[in-house]
Amino acid sequence: MARFPAFPTDITLDYLRRDAKALKKAHEAHAPGALERLKAHPPRADLGALKHADYLHVIAQEHHFESWLRLKLASETIGMDRAARQQRLKVALFRGNGWVVEQLLDETPDLAEGLFGLQCALYDRAAVEAALALDPGLAVKTFGPRRPMLHLTFSRWIKQRPDLEADMIAVAEALLAAGADVNDTSPEQPGSDKRLSALYGAVGHADNMVLARWLLDHGADPNDGESLYHATELGHHEGLRMLLEHGADPKGTNALLRAMDFHDVAAVRMLLEHGAEPDDSGDDLWVVPSLHQAARRDSGAEMVALLLEHGADPGRLYQGVSAYSYARVFGNRVLAEAIEARGVAMPLSWEEKLLAQAADGDLRPGVFIDPERLPEAYRTILRQILHLPDRLDHIRRLVGLGIEYDGTDSEGLTPVQVAGWEGLPEVLAYFLSLRPDLSHVNGFGGTLLGTILHGSEHHPERDSRDHLACLEMALQQGVALPRQTLRQVGREDVAAFLEAWAEAHPGQLV
Repeated sequence: MARFPAFPTDITLDYLRRDAKALKKAHEAHAPGALERLKAHPPRADLGALKHADYLHVIAQEHHFESWLRLKLASETIGMDRAARQQRLKVALFRGNGWVVEQLLDETPDLAEGLFGLQCALYDRAAVEAALALDPGLAVKTFGPRRPMLHLTFSRWIKQRPDLEADMIAVAEALLAAGADVNDTSPEQPGSDKRLSALYGAVGHADNMVLARWLLDHGADPNDGESLYHATELGHHEGLRMLLEHGADPKGTNALLRAMDFHDVAAVRMLLEHGAEPDDSGDDLWVVPSLHQAARRDSGAEMVALLLEHGADPGRLYQGVSAYSYARVFGNRVLAEAIEARGVAMPLSWEEKLLAQAADGDLRPGVFIDPERLPEAYRTILRQILHLPDRLDHIRRLVGLGIEYDGTDSEGLTPVQVAGWEGLPEVLAYFLSLRPDLSHVNGFGGTLLGTILHGSEHHPERDSRDHLACLEMALQQGVALPRQTLRQVGREDVAAFLEAWAEAHPGQLV
């Protein structure tokens, strides 16, 4: 028996859209029938503050769907042929759209039949074992962009179906027995020279610790250039711990600096105890030493003390500036005082004094800085501090001082894009008020909208940020909303918001 309702064949999506508009009009006119409909199928918002999306939600419930988004998917799939549904299923599994996967399989239970890569990604143990019994060579054949072991490890289906854990491991065992490589890799993007490993798929992409441990226990190389770094972003230490236990070497990686991004003292301690070096830049003068990182991330006393205990050099220079200067310019008094206590504080330049005054809130009005005279280390200071708590006044002082507010960092990101990725509406609103270039495309190929969407799915602290508010701000500025984006969003709440926006603003769709 189907778990999800079928889209009614006697009406159209346009009819339901018109019904939502009619319901909105009737409710605003205090029509009794409208109020009864809202009571029978309550919208998510308060009755006094309903938007178009809320009326669509009511209409969806009246037709036995949980949300308008699910109703719309049911409508879209009516017109899809099998190949189109299969493609939608592949994308949904990779991106973690569990609700899409469930609904597609509910409508077409045999949708993955005959597609070995998809069967691996769905942990279909019986189908995989039967196929391999007939043709063991399937285990090393490429299906689309990846071979089966990678289809398995990059799948996020475990988040929706944790009950399939045993089947998932059985699929992995079957692939391995048939010749699949636990160290298999695939290009990060089509045509890219950078390759991502099966272990990264389990650790960094899918946060699948059960499969990651199986890979490591069966010989996966923990030093794949990505997994250790991304293990610091998970919000737990299980992945980091297992990688280090299996011989991951943090020397020469940026895992330590990434752990510092989250003020994760425990993770930093683990990395240092396993050989990470606080000033591990080798001959690369552009790699950030740990005390400079502590300065720009506003690390606290425990982190600073830990780094110094493990040999961080307070006299080390980065891009020609000292850790003390960095601490003063970025406003980290804890680090500045620790360096002063060791007697190695270095004098500040004229530009550094102005920046330090901006950080301390002591800047005199009418004072300006020549951005061209700024050391390279300070060029992207706005991008470096905007995610820190309570820094908006500091940001305003820096902009007033003359710091460029729409410049790009080494990855082509502008401050307004970073504010959106971080999911910080107040900070984003300030940068939007400065009228930055909203058409800018960063080094990852992302626009402002795309960068916010990426943050909504991949920011390690996304659950405590407000990417929906940031999306609304960006769309209110008139940025384009690509139709394909509506089908690719991973979060159901974000997808629902964008669908509702598209319904209310069809002219913004491109």
